This record gives sequence, C-alpha cells and structure tokens, in this order.
Amino acid sequence: MKINKRQSKIVEYVDSRRSVSVKELSQSLNVSEVTIRKDLDLLSDYGILIRKHGIALKKNTADITNRLSINYDKKCKIAKKAATLVDVNETILVGSGSTCALLAEEIVKNKPGVTIITHSIYIAEHASKLGNNKIILLGGEYQNDAQVLVGPLVRSSVKQFFVDKIFLGTDGFIKNVGFMGSDFSRTEAIKNMAESARRIIILTDSSKFNKRGLLVQFSQNQVNEIITDSEISREYRDFFESYGMKLEIVD
Repeated sequence: MKINKRQSKIVEYVDSRRSVSVKELSQSLNVSEVTIRKDLDLLSDYGILIRKHGIALKKNTADITNRLSINYDKKCKIAKKAATLVDVNETILVGSGSTCALLAEEIVKNKPGVTIITHSIYIAEHASKLGNNKIILLGGEYQNDAQVLVGPLVRSSVKQFFVDKIFLGTDGFIKNVGFMGSDFSRTEAIKNMAESARRIIILTDSSKFNKRGLLVQFSQNQVNEIITDSEISREYRDFFESYGMKLEIVD
C-alpha cells in the first residue's frame, strides 16, 4: 500500500468526522471533486474507507489498513528509524500496530537475516510476500477485525522465546498512568509478549500523547525507548526525559 499526503489527509478527515462529502473534501483540500473521487476510489480499493455516492465513510478503527493510512508519512519515518536499531541476524518481537507493520516491511526489504516473531497475521502475510526473512507466528485465537492472534495460546507460545527487543505501538498515553490500549484481548497479548523481551520500544506518532485508551498497557517506568515524530510537545519531551527514557525523534 502506498498513499500520498493528500490521500492521508483525506483518511484523517474521514476518521475524525466519520462521514464526509466529496464537496467538503474538495473545499478543505483545495482540489477538484474529480481528484477527490479518484482518491476515494483508490482508498476504497485499498480497503481503508467505505465509498458511497457522494460521500466517504469511516471504517472500523481496528482495521489495520485504516490505521496504516493515518499519519502514513510520519509512521514510515518512525519505522525506518526503528529498523536502524535492529542488528544483522537478530531475532525480534513485533506487535500488531500499524507502525509495527511498516517496521516489518522495512526489515524484510533491507535486513534479510532478521527473524520476526509476531502475533499479527497481517504482518506475517505481508512480510512473507516482500522478502525471505524467517517469520514466526505465535499461536492464538484469531481476531478478525485487527487480523491478530490473542488469548492464552499467545502467552504459552511466546514463553518459548526471549529476545533483546520488542517493538510495539500504543493507542494512547496519559502522564502518570502510562501507555494505553483500546482492546482487552490485544492489550493482554501485548503484555504477555513483552515479558519475553529485555527492552520495550514504543513506536508511535505524536498524536497519541494525551490520548486516552481503555486499558493500561505499560507504565512509563516499564518502557525503555520511544520513537516518535517532531510534533511531540516540549511538555512530553521533558516528561519522558525526567524518567530517563530514551526518546528518538524523527523529522
């Protein structure tokens, strides 16, 4: 999947409004309605949004293709930076977040000796098509909307491994509460996976800071490093640094 900045803005606009007309998008982005219709056709073909006569509708936010398209450029830069932390022939754990999917893509394109352990069906299928890396898929109950495996089998299967790094996304962060998830089963699976890694590295665009989720994933004390974009506020930079957390910022 490859979308341009205008198409990414369309997805963000639809995501915030749930339903947007072609006319509204044309006026907001200062392009013709013909151009908007072509963009919506492409985004619909990718499965990112729902296209109906004269309007675009938001899809399920758990859908990986929807999440990939929001802040796409920022997520690509974060993924590229994260890939530089991965050594040749290393084995890593990778969560199911959208930026994690872009990290897996970056790795299989440029680091063929790296082994990826994941609970994401999407990552396993997508990465295997792009390269010859070894992909280990953890067992579990299939959650269709997010295309991930969850449940007790994730916990038992990941216990067979111990790696240096796990790369994870997050649904939000609140100061003095921690990193947050929006789904119980996925959050539990991520916690179980993190027990099999020495370092927890969070990949997230800055829009997630001060965004509330339903469940606490990790406290700020549990996370070793964050990779995010330059729009992170000075308030959050200072907060994370006060906890001795390594903060990598991409432009």
